[in-house]
Amino acid sequence: MMTLEQIGKKAKAAERFLAKADAAQKTSAIESIADELIKNTDKIIESNKIDLENGKNNGLSDSLLDRLALTPERIKGMAQGAMEVAAMNDPVGKVLDGGVNKNGMTVTKITVPLGVIAVIFEARPNVTSDAAVLCLKAGNTVILRGGKEAINSNIAIVEVMRNAVEKAGLPADCIQLIEDTSRDSARGLMTLNEYVDVLIPRGGAGLIRTVVENSTVPVIETGSGNCHTYIDKDADIDMAAEIIFNAKTSRPSVCNACESVLIHKDIAEIALIAVAKKLEEKNVEIHGDEIVCAILPDAIPATENDWATEYLDYKISIKTVDSIDEAIDHISKYSTRHSECIITNNLEASQKFIKEVDSAAVYVNVSTRFTDGGEFGYGAEIGISTQKLHARGPLGIDTLVSYKYTIIGNGQIRK
Repeated sequence: MMTLEQIGKKAKAAERFLAKADAAQKTSAIESIADELIKNTDKIIESNKIDLENGKNNGLSDSLLDRLALTPERIKGMAQGAMEVAAMNDPVGKVLDGGVNKNGMTVTKITVPLGVIAVIFEARPNVTSDAAVLCLKAGNTVILRGGKEAINSNIAIVEVMRNAVEKAGLPADCIQLIEDTSRDSARGLMTLNEYVDVLIPRGGAGLIRTVVENSTVPVIETGSGNCHTYIDKDADIDMAAEIIFNAKTSRPSVCNACESVLIHKDIAEIALIAVAKKLEEKNVEIHGDEIVCAILPDAIPATENDWATEYLDYKISIKTVDSIDEAIDHISKYSTRHSECIITNNLEASQKFIKEVDSAAVYVNVSTRFTDGGEFGYGAEIGISTQKLHARGPLGIDTLVSYKYTIIGNGQIRK
């Protein structure tokens, strides 16, 4: 097993080679990855079965097992995401600004790769391919460090991708996996400044907090998703029930699932009954305030902790509010700045919500489940950034570049 330093050196060497690759070479490599993922579906699923069995034996929850599971359809989705990335315009070498300055020099601002990107993630093996193809398209080499729960799946996927990249004429070391899943390997990666240019954590709040607090490598922080949906007094109740049902239950283990609902008091009873009836179809456990518990006898009294919890499960918190201002205040206090939604037919209320809610994605009458690189037209994503520097929202290829200035003159010197 290679040391982190050895992996870092290989990534740096591959970075210099990749910097010389043109758009066609990178596209060909990504298309090769998509083809090989499909061809090796059975092999990947066999490795994934080992992880799933280990996960069950270790008591992983159903929602975490869902995150971990790969099926032919999900692998097909991984390949499709790769093909969508391959079809995108190359983000490297774009001229952002330029012209002749007062000294007669031509100054041009152009996009360049970030360099070596390290990604630390948990039990989501699809992230392995998403991260690799996005980094590759943007001219970056990538070091992947997944969780122990998905190690067999990740080894299989990375082996397939490395072979595919090499077949396309690029170094296999454009993509590397740290097979040591100990905490030491994660902490070592956080301080590998000599070789790693940017570190992106993707996972739960604990992982992200650990990386942010301990990394000496620059971090693009992706966020956990305590996502809210506010049902305004002028909402379509049937629409609200359907949106919340989708946002909570279509895949509760993901970061864009709705975790908390706020309901205007004027429509509390009718809205609560409609929402609860839909959620009952998937046996969603409701944690509510006093009004919610009075209307819904099966609801569990909510604690302060419930308002701040990303359940990632068939659980949801529901609170009644006196006004849209109280809803926005609640979101401001408890949100992780990921995705929030207002359901309303009132244009003024929707515009107020959009203006005052400070999250990466703000929706009007739409499920929060759409916060996704593929749904936003980016093909795939490394994660959802909830910070404001360097990027925000889905991290697609256009966020995985920096820029530099080129200055061309004819002998100018500064006086």
